[in-house]
Amino acid sequence: MGHNPPWLLVGLGNPGPQYARNRHNVGFMAVDAWCEQFMPPPIWREKWNAHVTTARLLGIRCEVLKPQTYMNRSGLCVVQAARYSRIPPQQILVVHDEIDFPPGRLAVKKGGGHGGHNGLRDIIQQLGTREFLRIRLGVGRPPGKTEVSQYVLADFSTQDQRVLPELLEQAARAISCVIKDGVATAMNQFNQLPRKASTQAPSAKTSSKTSSKASSKTSQQSPVSEPGAAAARETSSDDLPAPAHSQDANKE
Repeated sequence: MGHNPPWLLVGLGNPGPQYARNRHNVGFMAVDAWCEQFMPPPIWREKWNAHVTTARLLGIRCEVLKPQTYMNRSGLCVVQAARYSRIPPQQILVVHDEIDFPPGRLAVKKGGGHGGHNGLRDIIQQLGTREFLRIRLGVGRPPGKTEVSQYVLADFSTQDQRVLPELLEQAARAISCVIKDGVATAMNQFNQLPRKASTQAPSAKTSSKTSSKASSKTSQQSPVSEPGAAAARETSSDDLPAPAHSQDANKE
């Protein structure tokens, strides 16, 4: 009988109460929301410098991981968990914040680059592949000349908090859909058509300054992701709904 690996669900964020409600921690929030639907809720334990638990969705085993390193050191525990349970990249699902999406928007994606997100960057580097799955949760762009780091390491605004519960509910549903029905079906169900350019987008001058400052940072543990290439990207073709005929192509 062949090996039937579990899924690995990874929420990205920073450890500690000072970061708990930050925009950058929406990946943690989404994974928590998904776990809370189970009765009784899964019990978290410490392993691989992460909070780890196990859940079963309609008989499908899911290892759930919240790295307890800073954002730019998220990859090592992902690799350790994947190797331990022999989980292939196509069954690793990473949930993270996305500044190129307005608050409340969600998209499922297969593979691709890191888009300037240091958590994704480290996972790609440690895994040696980009071919894992992602759920991107919109937190919007910083207004005016606000630094990206200052923006994502701040709590959601009062206005954005109004859409946060719905976003987390949608994220939990999208996680379940990817695991049960495959990434193509989830893309068809949850991905929206490309939106018009956001009024939050900074000027080219501001974007250039932000990118320059981010590139000068050291490789030490950092709670923030740099904007990098994401500043110039509005949406990817991978974010569009998959063609209807390909719905079964990515099921595991």
